Amino acid sequence: MTLICHVSEAVKRSLGRWVTQDDGATAIEYGLMAAGIALAISAAVWALGGNIVTMFDDLSGYLSP
Repeated sequence: MTLICHVSEAVKRSLGRWVTQDDGATAIEYGLMAAGIALAISAAVWALGGNIVTMFDDLSGYLSP
């Protein structure tokens, strides 16, 4: 084998180990999921905030004697 073949095989093995290694990926994925959930909650509160206040005001009016 030539030197180029040896180097390319070594690079393939190194990249193969790097691709299959998933240390720390879980923490990043959980962080991204938490950020997405927080974004969805804040968008829902922003979009529906006025309607929710109105709904509770109406409910309060119905329940008061």
